[in-house]
Amino acid sequence: MTHFYSTVDPIAQRALAINLDQRLYGTFAEIGAGQEVARWFFSVGGAAGTVAKTISAYDMTVSDSIYGKAVRYVSLERLREMLDHEYALLIERLHAARGDKTCFFAFANTAAAQSHSGTSDCHAWLGIRFQTVPHAPPSEVILHTRLLDPTAALQQEAIGRLGVNLCHAAFYEGYSPSALTKTLLDDIGRHRLEIDWIKFSGPAFETDGKSTVDHRLLSLDLVRLGFTPAVLFGTDGSPLLASDAIRKQSVLVERGRFAPVTRLNLEMMTAARIAFTRDVLHHTASDSTREPKTSSGTLYEVMEITLRNLRDYGVVENADFLSRVDLLSAVGKMVLISDLGPFYKLAEYLSQRSVERVGIVLGVPLLKEIMLERHYSDLAGGILEAFGRLFTRGVTLYVQPTRDPVSGTIVTAETLSIEPHLTNLLEHLLANKHIASLDYDPSTLHTYSSELVRSLIVKGDPSWRNMVEPAVADIICNNRYFGMQSDES
Repeated sequence: MTHFYSTVDPIAQRALAINLDQRLYGTFAEIGAGQEVARWFFSVGGAAGTVAKTISAYDMTVSDSIYGKAVRYVSLERLREMLDHEYALLIERLHAARGDKTCFFAFANTAAAQSHSGTSDCHAWLGIRFQTVPHAPPSEVILHTRLLDPTAALQQEAIGRLGVNLCHAAFYEGYSPSALTKTLLDDIGRHRLEIDWIKFSGPAFETDGKSTVDHRLLSLDLVRLGFTPAVLFGTDGSPLLASDAIRKQSVLVERGRFAPVTRLNLEMMTAARIAFTRDVLHHTASDSTREPKTSSGTLYEVMEITLRNLRDYGVVENADFLSRVDLLSAVGKMVLISDLGPFYKLAEYLSQRSVERVGIVLGVPLLKEIMLERHYSDLAGGILEAFGRLFTRGVTLYVQPTRDPVSGTIVTAETLSIEPHLTNLLEHLLANKHIASLDYDPSTLHTYSSELVRSLIVKGDPSWRNMVEPAVADIICNNRYFGMQSDES
């Protein structure tokens, strides 16, 4: 027999291994642009041992008639409807005949690839529901991926490879979420797909009926592995899909270590929220032909921690990461963990997720840092290219003044001293309101940092409590975060 795919290809080998495993039998359901996974299993041979049914409900009306009316066809909701329907149907039809010897599964995907007009949001949802032993209740793995290839044909081929990897990992990676995740992009490439959300559920991932999966750590792994440049967490600490959660919204982002989050961090965000809201209202009022940029009126406040900031105290420790997420959740903030580096990359990341308006909150010391040309030596256009890529995406920098520790004078964005040949650039950005100073009260302008708070905690000096919110202090004490050794006297 001549195979469509060479079995030298590791993806083909994985598909063939599944076909030859007499335990496994299931359904493949693919809608939208995701039509490539089942082809692998047919093309390598032996599919009769694995495939009970394949279905490709490409037409929306046909899809609705099978799975119910959908608001969005490429969505988590549609994927779950597909898995529910196909798995239930499989069990209903085949359990009596072969349930004693078979581990049933249903694989589904729904995808939007590059359109002819080039305007598609290229992404896909994939999931597998499967039994670990005959008669067992099913477990499930669901993920979201962004398609990075330039053509629809390449994107579809990448989805096919990812689907095979997902099936193989679910069946053979020992039900270890971490090990399973690491194999998903094998023999595909991180330049072709981005995996930015994943969820595990069911008895394969439980002990004594309780889940053993910490999805916050798995989301962190996605960034550490280079599978995605950033992951977003809600105010309750749960992982979110950024392209859904903040799509068409306004976002304020403050970058920092937040180890721990201080009152100064929160005061900066509050001042930026007031300025940002005022600017949006002014912008809308000054242009009567335009609608407000955020239809829902929601402004999301996000605290961003880069991997570099997570590594400040050595390697990225899981406990340290979780403590920061816990504390930021306690003060009602969303958290973005990123490997984005320069601010222009952050702006591009948010733009790709259709965020309409962005405010970045920072202090004068960080503004001085980003005005250094050495940070942009990798760009052909240097600092001008970096700022062009930053400020052409509806971004405003909101800058908190600081008090000079030596002279005691207050330094603002307007009075900041930088390299003389860059002065005109800063003045241009200020004049065009790409950079704005935040309002401040000179008598209460704080200068303390997370590092100071952390050092006081280690020393057992109770004055650190005045620098954080009560809820943050309670969590630090209850969990002995940041080297706290004992109760303070």
